Amino acid sequence: MKRIILTLVVLLVVAVFATALFFYLRPIAVITYLNRRALLQAGFAKKAISTPFGPQTAFEAGSGPTLVFLHGAGDNAGTWAKVAPKFARRYHVVLVDLPGHGESSPAAGSLKMETVVRDLGGVLAALPCPCVVVGNSLGGWLAMVEAVNAPARVTRLVVVDGGASVGERPDLPLLVTTREQAAKVWDAILDPGSPRIPGFVLDDVVRQSQQGPIGRMIAAGDMKRFLMSEEDLRRFPVPVDLLWGESDRLVPLHYAQRMQAQLPAVRLTTVPRCGHAPQMECPVAFSAALEKILQQAPPAPPQDAALKEPAP
Repeated sequence: MKRIILTLVVLLVVAVFATALFFYLRPIAVITYLNRRALLQAGFAKKAISTPFGPQTAFEAGSGPTLVFLHGAGDNAGTWAKVAPKFARRYHVVLVDLPGHGESSPAAGSLKMETVVRDLGGVLAALPCPCVVVGNSLGGWLAMVEAVNAPARVTRLVVVDGGASVGERPDLPLLVTTREQAAKVWDAILDPGSPRIPGFVLDDVVRQSQQGPIGRMIAAGDMKRFLMSEEDLRRFPVPVDLLWGESDRLVPLHYAQRMQAQLPAVRLTTVPRCGHAPQMECPVAFSAALEKILQQAPPAPPQDAALKEPAP
């Protein structure tokens, strides 16, 4: 019996050590697994959505009006794990793995923005629509492109720290190649009061940046084609709520204020002490802000349309 107990103890120690080592070497994979598992435990069902362009993956729960969540570049549907269950009580919530991200195709090779836009359109076409779309970062950009391409599918947008106009931080690389670069980018993503990202996680960020969806999209080289001009924004077809972390220095609040001055039907809500991905950094405050937005009527154009005309 003592030998059996000793063997079990040794196996347990080895298992703990192996788990710790794997987390040290591949922390992003572990965090992704835990987030996606949390969605399943909260009652979400993972489903494959067939599109003409290949299978896409989403997590789905709840009933009512369709509320679609789109994550940022290099992320996956698990980013919404701390906030989505609350909204599934009132909405038919769909959390999409963007094309080329998570478990959605294409799994390898060059990832053109054109492919991402096309395949995401196939996903939304397969859902009960019209719908409300909430998009963070790249997800906000894609939500705006989709609203222009197929406004009948989208009743309103909630754009979270993202957008389709040119950015304001050319000093921050999209593709990080060193721990120092990754630290600089994450410093801009997080509120100054939030814990900093450990070095071993930053090393994994560098690996994922080069080998994952971000590197594949940058290599494709067609992202700028999908930026919107000031005139495009002034003619935007659906109402937009901008929901912004006040501490975001990757896509700063000034960027949101610039879009607010250009979009015809828009409202800006900010979340204090929160950065670029508020659904992860401050999920309670983010959920409360989003719930308040969804309970309100969509923003309407100003009575005096001249307020949105460019200055002479």
